[in-house]
Amino acid sequence: MTAHRRGRAAGIALACLLALLAALLAPGRAAAALTLPSPSGWPVGGAVRVVKGFHPPDTPWGPGHRGVDIAAEVGSPVLAAAAGQVSYAGVLAGRGVVVVSHGSVRTTYEPVAALVSVGDRVSAGHPIGRLTAGSHCGSPCLHWGLRQGKAYLDPLRLTQGQQPGFTGEVRLLPAAARAQARQRAVARAAAAAAQAVAAELGSSPGVVASSGFLHPVRGPITSGFGRRFHPVLKVWKLHDGTDIGAPCGSPIRAASAGVVTRVYSHPAYGRRLFIEHGRLDGRRVITSYNHASDYLVGVGTRVRRGQQIGRVGSTGYSTGCHLHLMVWVDGRLTNPASWLRAAGQARG
Repeated sequence: MTAHRRGRAAGIALACLLALLAALLAPGRAAAALTLPSPSGWPVGGAVRVVKGFHPPDTPWGPGHRGVDIAAEVGSPVLAAAAGQVSYAGVLAGRGVVVVSHGSVRTTYEPVAALVSVGDRVSAGHPIGRLTAGSHCGSPCLHWGLRQGKAYLDPLRLTQGQQPGFTGEVRLLPAAARAQARQRAVARAAAAAAQAVAAELGSSPGVVASSGFLHPVRGPITSGFGRRFHPVLKVWKLHDGTDIGAPCGSPIRAASAGVVTRVYSHPAYGRRLFIEHGRLDGRRVITSYNHASDYLVGVGTRVRRGQQIGRVGSTGYSTGCHLHLMVWVDGRLTNPASWLRAAGQARG
């Protein structure tokens, strides 16, 4: 055998040995056989950007990254990744921490201001806290962990382990590639929804119906009224209004003349305002404007149709700047699309 062939054979043998050692020593290999809680998913809503992945230490006290860091805004909801029972909700080493037990494994979330208490039972997607400042990322992020006993596992198993054909191995793309892929998917879904609703309504912002109803925000409809998968809570539920996308700070205008009856903050709807419009087309109509950054009018103010009452924001359970418009007719929650459609038909 020539020296070249001997060297090549030795190289192949060394590569095989290293591959075998890597397979035997790979962290999380034993955890692949775990029965993970189902359903399970991300602990934040909307598009997810992983800024640092899971890198377990070689020894229990060695350097490493014992979880996953996810970019998020301070104050944004932190969600239970799976159903379980809260086993800790308090402060550790100066940071707020929530721990949820799921049988043989538990998930950890920090830095978080807890909205739950020890002993509370939560479902997948249930808000358990809000992100606070003080993360180790340099910018706001959630540190999400998964443990079995004293062993650290990769939390991303909870986002992929329930997919058809999953083998127990997790193949990670670079954080930037993952974020771009998710953002493109979200953008495609939003564009498709906006196009479908716009085609159905055949209307545009600023148009007034014969009843005096005005489109309150200039922008596309991004989500209609009806049952949908909630982007923050991760559950199927009624979407009780119509979402109109617009940049934060865009004017919100009164859909019709009336009197402001309520202005307050709500955990889910964010900054919200109600207007009593009296009778339109012979029916009593109330509108509600939600997720605003702020409002320019207060309770008792009589507003004109088209008067600016506030500015678009992303408060409450929101994944981006938009107005969530709600309409009640004769005391019953109603699809706002019928009123927006009436405005569109009044154009011609």
